[in-house]
Amino acid sequence: MATDAADQHNGLLVEIENLHFSRGPRQVFAGVDIGIRRGEVAAIMGPSGSGKTTLLRLIGGQLRPDAGRIRVDGVDVHSLRRRQLYQLRKRMGMLFQSGALFTHLNCFENVAFPLREHTRLSQALIRHLVLIKLEAVGLRGARDLYPAELSGGMGRRVALARAIALDPMMVMYDEPFSGQDPITMGILVRLIRLLNDALGLTSIIVSHDVAETAEISDHIHVISAGKIVESGPPAALRESRSEWVRQFLNALPDGPVPFHYPARPLAEDLLGSSAGVGVS
Repeated sequence: MATDAADQHNGLLVEIENLHFSRGPRQVFAGVDIGIRRGEVAAIMGPSGSGKTTLLRLIGGQLRPDAGRIRVDGVDVHSLRRRQLYQLRKRMGMLFQSGALFTHLNCFENVAFPLREHTRLSQALIRHLVLIKLEAVGLRGARDLYPAELSGGMGRRVALARAIALDPMMVMYDEPFSGQDPITMGILVRLIRLLNDALGLTSIIVSHDVAETAEISDHIHVISAGKIVESGPPAALRESRSEWVRQFLNALPDGPVPFHYPARPLAEDLLGSSAGVGVS
């Protein structure tokens, strides 16, 4: 799947153009445009329910858009036949929010799984590659442990080693910092940036952890109400005049996303009939 000349010229690995997607009556995306450059760490940020994980599934071809186009490495993802799509997915690593390790396999075999499944490498070479990947995330010594014997942070790191087992061009991270203690979070932040640069990857991070994500991102795309509210480097977004961006980045409880659920005025409610909603 060679990259075409135009894509080489603009340096984009992922191009999302006028993306529309709905789940039943709910519109998730309404004309989203995103460009992710080769070699960068890009973040997709927004509140819960804004469609961040859905966007990763659209990029990977698990879901099809209602309209618009997604190109990865110069290829229209949703025009591919099943076999071609599977070949493209081999070049995409994925770190799931839960880690999604196979509980019946130890750490070594979890990382070895994609190598055994998708290559014809010798057992000796697979062993060397697995140990190198585990070393990269600091867990070569834990290769014989099973997922139930790992802390949550260690499980994420083993899952990251598995995500890079096939030397992908891109790794997608779904809420990698969720539920982690400060030390583990710091390790994951460092690993994502280090592996991205050392391995020549492109990384896409879906997260609502502002400080950690902004620390390692080259570019942030903020989503709300099915659209990109603003995109730019972290420093530029911190100076944004958008009330929505400022509310999200500064964790303000009230703003364009209101604290109060829509209701009639309190005085009217207090003085109104006791036969209203909420009275049993």
